[in-house]
Amino acid sequence: MGRMPDDSFTTRILHIETGSAESVRDLTGDCEQFLREAAAGGDGLLNIFVPHATAGIAIIETGAGSDEDLLAALHGLLPADDRWQHRHGSPGHGRDHVLPAFVAPHATLPVIGGRLELGTWQSVCLVDTNIDNANRQVRLSFLG
Repeated sequence: MGRMPDDSFTTRILHIETGSAESVRDLTGDCEQFLREAAAGGDGLLNIFVPHATAGIAIIETGAGSDEDLLAALHGLLPADDRWQHRHGSPGHGRDHVLPAFVAPHATLPVIGGRLELGTWQSVCLVDTNIDNANRQVRLSFLG
């Protein structure tokens, strides 16, 4: 974790193993743990950023099928076939490079009293359709 002298900015990198299958990985607990230390009960903003060209951050419901529905919708929009100009990697990998145009590689969320202000059913999720890269980084940054 790095801090600026005035303690108004704190950042941490999460190292996430996504495996060899497409995934929607819930990061809400990781974000909350980071904020317990970084926000110390204060107000501010949490930025979540994925420094990868083939992954994104989504704020969605998980556990009730929405995560699987998101992957299914992405399959419909971005099929893993040979239509893509970007052709290295596994078949259809070019679509993974288009993913961040649909699922942005970042999100900024309000933090009030040291806690994420998410809706009842909202979770912070890493969306990764790239089966060629199982090692991901996610940068959490708190500005308070």
